[in-house]
Amino acid sequence: MTRAATTRPRGPVAVHGSRASFARYVADAQARGALVVQPRMGFSDPALMRAGLRATRDAAEAVVGTLTIDSYTRVGDELSAVRALNEDHSLNGYPISSLSPHTSRWVLDGVRDPSFPVQVRHGSARPQRIVAALAALGLDATEGGPVSYCLPYGRTPLADSVRNWQQACEFLASLRATGAEPHLETFGGCMLGQLCPPGLLVALSALEALFFHRAGLRSISLSYAQQTNSEQDVHAIHALRRLAAELLPDTEWHIVLYTYMGLYPRSREGALELLERSAELAVEGGAARLIVKTVAEAHRIPTVAENVEALRVASAAARDAHRTAADGTHRSPAEAPPVSDNPVYAEARALVDAVLGLDADLGRALLTAFARGYLDVPYCLHPDNAGRTRSYIDDAGRLTWSEIGSMPIGPVARSSGRLTARGLFDALSFVQSRHDNHFLAPTAPTAAPPGRPRPLAGLSGGTPRR
Repeated sequence: MTRAATTRPRGPVAVHGSRASFARYVADAQARGALVVQPRMGFSDPALMRAGLRATRDAAEAVVGTLTIDSYTRVGDELSAVRALNEDHSLNGYPISSLSPHTSRWVLDGVRDPSFPVQVRHGSARPQRIVAALAALGLDATEGGPVSYCLPYGRTPLADSVRNWQQACEFLASLRATGAEPHLETFGGCMLGQLCPPGLLVALSALEALFFHRAGLRSISLSYAQQTNSEQDVHAIHALRRLAAELLPDTEWHIVLYTYMGLYPRSREGALELLERSAELAVEGGAARLIVKTVAEAHRIPTVAENVEALRVASAAARDAHRTAADGTHRSPAEAPPVSDNPVYAEARALVDAVLGLDADLGRALLTAFARGYLDVPYCLHPDNAGRTRSYIDDAGRLTWSEIGSMPIGPVARSSGRLTARGLFDALSFVQSRHDNHFLAPTAPTAAPPGRPRPLAGLSGGTPRR
């Protein structure tokens, strides 16, 4: 789609100094009642990447672009990325540090501007070269974190990831001297993509945000991934907003919601239904930005057209949700539950306080917290994760702890008895089945009903696409 064809209304241009601000663009959209939508999009062909950004730009009222980085670059294997490019092999993302800066500037030229920010998404425990490459292109928005881009994705020692991310954050913060306002988004609220109770997700997102802040960043977004129960998710988003306000008083911040990151519906109708629910959840919870998923998620990497469709569907669902809230028939985002009635906040606050009490240096505190099991991601097989926690889906579809290990949440977390391996598939496919049941004929015997604890023993560390 060409620029001449666009009908997207433009909001106020957000600028710090001489350059556009990612966070101010999002804040301005939220102020006028528009949810910012964003794809997960990355292609190794520069022409296709440029076309994808142009199509994204014109897809919705409030939208930001994405350069998602390929797997070779994420692990620092630029030689393999270059070899693949030379042999005309497609990669699963944009090799930002292997293509020439001239090529990447051409991809962005005339596309990225103050009314269309672009964020680089990667998934690396060693982000320094990626951050240097994006800064050389005049970009200053990215995402990740020392915990969330380490534990699920490989065997890089957590201590190495903390050190690497400290260096990357300090480099990003130094860009403020150039007139930029660098923006960094936590990935901590999306650990393993599914089946992690929200209290831990919220705590990890808040702790990574505080890690960024202490490294000098003042523009931060805090992530949370849609889970299995909408009421619990609303509590989680409100808990994350409250923690952000408490921990980041001098920071420009917003909440970014991820459409469900586990097994996605196989049917087109079910996939769109789940996407619409995530947009409604973003509005109800007060999130400012939504990372969308497409109808192709259960099958393959989506096309540009499928990404554009997802952006338009999510944006329309968010507009409807805003209108419903304005009509008084839906709870307003401002109507947060009292702290005493928000178990997710109580659990997350207990975890955050425990970690902050370990060491004045937050990097060292995170390492100690994982060594002692104060932070313990269920079913994560990384050597630095204690692996003593387990979760299940309860009668109402809420993610709940069955075993809390050494996490200091006994007074606030409800736990159940030890689980067996039975019911693993049912637990993993809970959301997929719920949204596919009306549209697909059953392909396997139905497992135990959702009211019974859903054992998850043996789940390996997944790698959800960013």
